[in-house]
Amino acid sequence: MTDRDKIQQLVREALEQQVGGSQLAAPTHSPAEAPEVDESAKTVITEADIAGLAVGAKLLIREGAILTPAAKDLIAERCIELRYRSQRQASGNQRVIALGADHGGFATKERLKKLLHELGFKHRDFGTFSEDAVDYPDFAHAVARAVADGVCDLGIIIDGAGIGSCMTANKVPGVRAAMCYDSATARNSREHNYANVLTLGGKMLSAEQIAEIVKTWLATPEGEARHGKRVAKIMAVEKQYLR
Repeated sequence: MTDRDKIQQLVREALEQQVGGSQLAAPTHSPAEAPEVDESAKTVITEADIAGLAVGAKLLIREGAILTPAAKDLIAERCIELRYRSQRQASGNQRVIALGADHGGFATKERLKKLLHELGFKHRDFGTFSEDAVDYPDFAHAVARAVADGVCDLGIIIDGAGIGSCMTANKVPGVRAAMCYDSATARNSREHNYANVLTLGGKMLSAEQIAEIVKTWLATPEGEARHGKRVAKIMAVEKQYLR
């Protein structure tokens, strides 16, 4: 058995255990009725994402998205047409960062706007817009939805400790939020876990520490395929509870 076969078997077993074999059966509707499915907000495409597509369906994914071996096999088996959506780059069309904060993170959010501009990013501000007391889940949810829906490329949320916003964001399907407290965790969250939302504790870190974390997080690309295989298993767990 080749290494590729071993990986395919591992991913298939994980999906069957966590998603359920019934979701991996071929769809019964005709190919002519199948609409184009947009999965371009995802960085990892698993077999479970393909399972509901009809033969000959069209699948829109982002450039650079990782396809698990089992997903590739199912795509070939069903003659699914892949279409690609280009990722916005820092040059030309700038990548857009969703920003959000509660009252405890408001001042930090305002400082990050200038930093993002200096780094060549655009941003969308989802609030809050003052230091008046508000509820952090509202703003964490707004940022997470913007990332999951593909409105923004990545998200950054700041509250007092960074914990509550991380919990909230991770309730949104497609979001992988990481609370980071130094450059090492920022780098790891992107390279190993493909984090697409960063949460920060505005009252736990200095302005200098936050700036360094954000710079590192935005500069770190998603890691190689061996990390993607593990991220695919994270997403398979999510799929299990979306049934």
